[in-house]
Amino acid sequence: MIRRIDLRGTADASPDYRTVVPRADFDVEAALHVVRPICDDVRDRGVAAIVEYSARFDGVDRAEITVPAEALTQALADLDPAVRAGLEESIRRLRATCEAELERDVVTDLGPGARVTQRMIPVDRVGLYVPGGVAPLVSSVVMNVVPAQVAGVGSIALTSSPQKDHDGLPHPTILAACALLGITEVYAVGGAQAIAMLAYGAGPCRKVDLVTGPGNIYTVSAKRLLKGVVGIDSEAGPTEIAILADDTADATYVAADLISQAEHDPMAASVLVTDSLRLADEVEAELDKQVAATRHVERIRSALTGAQSGIVLVDDVAQGLDVVNAYAAEHLEIHTAEAGAVAAKVRNAGAIFVGAFAPVSLGDYCAGSNHVLPTAGCACHSSGLSVRAFLRAVHVIEYSRDALLEVADHVTTLADAEDLPGHGAAVRVRVEGSEQ
Repeated sequence: MIRRIDLRGTADASPDYRTVVPRADFDVEAALHVVRPICDDVRDRGVAAIVEYSARFDGVDRAEITVPAEALTQALADLDPAVRAGLEESIRRLRATCEAELERDVVTDLGPGARVTQRMIPVDRVGLYVPGGVAPLVSSVVMNVVPAQVAGVGSIALTSSPQKDHDGLPHPTILAACALLGITEVYAVGGAQAIAMLAYGAGPCRKVDLVTGPGNIYTVSAKRLLKGVVGIDSEAGPTEIAILADDTADATYVAADLISQAEHDPMAASVLVTDSLRLADEVEAELDKQVAATRHVERIRSALTGAQSGIVLVDDVAQGLDVVNAYAAEHLEIHTAEAGAVAAKVRNAGAIFVGAFAPVSLGDYCAGSNHVLPTAGCACHSSGLSVRAFLRAVHVIEYSRDALLEVADHVTTLADAEDLPGHGAAVRVRVEGSEQ
């Protein structure tokens, strides 16, 4: 069901581990020719274009893209109490971590009368995209909305795909989560047309400053195309899990966690990196047993048998760390002896789950962490969604006359060195004026 890649005995050759485990073919660039005319059409024709694309791609014939307030209220009233309790706990935990990481203004006094203040200012208006195609990802409502609210964003618009089975509105659970969080501006628009609506503005939806949230390849491609027209959080590809495990790991847990991510998408990546041949054998046996008992057998089997998934055999945990650091997984689990110490050596991962009782599923819902994370190796340079994504750092410079005079010679000298005499003159005129 899952291939093996044997790297034992190769460490001395210093292989490029980034090429060892290929990822799913997710060619964002190739999809640009599909999404460009869609985005241009939404820019030019607005809601009329959106309605046509909803009919073509979602099978929904609905002229109104705004979700009525009564639909939000009814969705929350109809929500299963157990689901509501789960959402409320997820919101509570994530809000607590977001509030703890909220950055404050920083004031630096560089001398008498010389002060630089870094102010953290929230983005004015954001658009949040919540996937609703393969599965209604209600947890993504929480993960997008809570950090934006904690950051102090004043205007939030949320959009999710219209559903044929729900009168052309997003899934009721998604609407209920919006109502629970106090989000009243909600649109029944999905795909590339949703990103264009947020980026350009269309009908009742005003242009936003920033778009966040995961999606399929067309959504991601639209984000790439419109980056610059609007800010984006990241280009999230298919989900991925890497598990670094040794002989102490429980094969039942490891197999279950590999399956949990394979359940998302046939292109999802599930990778086990281990120095234990016994564990590899036991995990394979567990995969055969557990996959057969799952609901989404074909989807999971496609992901596990794909080129993007595999069991990577290494000499020891140290080599395993080199492999997972090079792979830079969206989700990384550590199932080893002294898991905390091993996790401390990880440099590249979207989120790190330490020990046998911290599965990725916990982070998807109720860990208090955010599950919107960098994929496709981008964890080597990017972070997951957080309060910081919705804040801008702005320097405020305050200098008195004496403070300016203290550095005036340095400013004019450097301006002359760059052959920018106007820069120096802007200081000299103040120096000369103060001497009169």
